[in-house]
Amino acid sequence: MSAPDPPFAAAGALERRVLPLLAELSQELARSLDLDRTLREAVERIASALQAEAAAVFLVEGERLVCRASAGPADIRGLSLRLHEGIVGRALAQGACQLVRDAQADPDFTGKVDARTGFLTRSVLCAPLVTGDGPIGALQVLNKRDGGLFDDDDRDLLLALAAPTALALNGARMAQALLEQNRIKRELGMARTLQRALLPKRRRDGFPVRGLNIPAREISGDFYDHFELADGRIGFTAGDVSGKGLDAAFLMVRCASLLRWVGMEGRSPRQWMEQVNDELCQATAAGMFVCAVVGYIEPGSDRVVWANAGFPPALRIARDGRVDTFEAEGPPLGILPGMVYPEQSVRLSDASLYFFSDGVTDVRAADGSLLGLERIANLLDELAALPREARLRRLVRSLRGHTLTDDTTLLLIESGPERLLQIDFEARPEALAGVRKRVGKALARARVEPELRYQLVLAVDEACSNIIRHAYRGPCDARIELAMSREGRELRFELRDFAPCVDPARVRPRDLSECRPGGLGVALIDQLMDGWRLEPDAGGCGNRLHMRKMLPGDSEQP
Repeated sequence: MSAPDPPFAAAGALERRVLPLLAELSQELARSLDLDRTLREAVERIASALQAEAAAVFLVEGERLVCRASAGPADIRGLSLRLHEGIVGRALAQGACQLVRDAQADPDFTGKVDARTGFLTRSVLCAPLVTGDGPIGALQVLNKRDGGLFDDDDRDLLLALAAPTALALNGARMAQALLEQNRIKRELGMARTLQRALLPKRRRDGFPVRGLNIPAREISGDFYDHFELADGRIGFTAGDVSGKGLDAAFLMVRCASLLRWVGMEGRSPRQWMEQVNDELCQATAAGMFVCAVVGYIEPGSDRVVWANAGFPPALRIARDGRVDTFEAEGPPLGILPGMVYPEQSVRLSDASLYFFSDGVTDVRAADGSLLGLERIANLLDELAALPREARLRRLVRSLRGHTLTDDTTLLLIESGPERLLQIDFEARPEALAGVRKRVGKALARARVEPELRYQLVLAVDEACSNIIRHAYRGPCDARIELAMSREGRELRFELRDFAPCVDPARVRPRDLSECRPGGLGVALIDQLMDGWRLEPDAGGCGNRLHMRKMLPGDSEQP
């Protein structure tokens, strides 16, 4: 048999040389998900396979090519080139292997390695590392160990080895990115848990402050707090940290803790805010700040006093629909020390006071417009008749019906009993079905047990029927007002009419042993309620019926 032609013999020799090496390298690289280890193993094996004095892997990092691993007499890890600088940059730009037999004569040869290490580069072989997403770096070998020059066979071998190297690097990068994502996810979860732990526990005892916090992302830059002082004052805070992410979350934790610590000392809102501002100015990174409000509800009164540091305007919404706006009178915290924060105050007197972050007013409506302060005030006024908890739930539902672009925090402050329901209706029997339905729903929201709920609806219905029958002396166009409230475990009902005044002494429950008609409505009210009283309005027109009922001691508060 005649010998094969020399070209085919050369090809067969290259194939016998490449395939075992390619399989071995691919297997070793596939086992490693550590990027540094993958790079180190790749360059050492490739330098040995090509009998090169040195080898290196350069990876694209932003707008630079950075040596991440090297083998040979000099360690050049960290050497940085511009993206298209040198022979390495040329291989990357052209997407083709570069075979340079005389490096010193090549116009793109920079000599940086030689100048840094004293190594003399004679010949260079450089292949780009390419994945489906494009080039990620380059693989370079320098100088044959026997003093010869790289040839076409060496070029083909390097190209063959570059493919599994690129795939291994890409896999290691993806694994590293996944590990980093999992680490960030764990850290975000820890930050989220810490933030939620800083929010005050929900109070169920008629406490005058209610709050909510809705993060726009995993963690929030918003916060709120409330606490009680030994002198009876109730302190409250709310804040909005500039920026997003972990930096904002860490500043939020620091600021929320600092505000509580200083507020518990009982300083005036002005002193309270000024001390926190000076503390934050010493420790806050440049460009970060906190918008906040701090204040107290004074004991035995409905007066609220506060200081506002760049927080959105506070809204006082009265029961009659009047809206008062209180603009911030101080700059955000953490910008300049020595700032002054004037105090503001208001008496609630049948009104609600709202503080909220700009995440509320910055909600996007369906047409892309911001809700803004006026539309938020109108929405709060529409919900004013609802109990506090129901009001906040409805508000959250309304906001989530739009697009939330920022963290959302809201504080609601009301003094006195919690309003459950306030309605008025015509003094006609056909209106009572709607009244019974609304009273039942209000009691359900207040978590009143079904059996007691039925009894209370019955008592209110009897009271309304008596007003129509006896005060107004029959159906008419006149009005009846009904207000329901709750303070602690006590439910309160007030019915007001505008009929001629009735002598309370003449309204008494009938002795049920007597066999005569009439008087059963008052007797029923007397049996179902824990107490009631009728009083005429001053001026000879109108009456008020007050009824109260104590809920069981284990009843869940709203």
